[in-house]
Amino acid sequence: MNDREFEDAVDETFANLEDDLDELDEHDIDIDSAGGILTVTCPDASQIIFSRQPANREIWVAARSGGFHLARDGDGWTCGTTGESLGALSSRVLTEQLGTPVEVLG
Repeated sequence: MNDREFEDAVDETFANLEDDLDELDEHDIDIDSAGGILTVTCPDASQIIFSRQPANREIWVAARSGGFHLARDGDGWTCGTTGESLGALSSRVLTEQLGTPVEVLG
């Protein structure tokens, strides 16, 4: 994957994630997208941060439960530590921090 393909893949992924997060308006989360970073602020002021890492060609996720690095795997992104897809990982950390089950990128 070259730099342009990486940027396009992350742009599409972040747009889809942001669309799904917008659907969670009943959970009173705040979404901020700037400079290649997508920050989700939960009602308890905890945050989940999704960032692109062009040098590694990865997406990094920082959540209360830890930091996760995801690499492109076919059409998706997979965490090298947990084996979870970006959708499964995002849903899990959101559920943990919101205290109620949610699903994104399903």
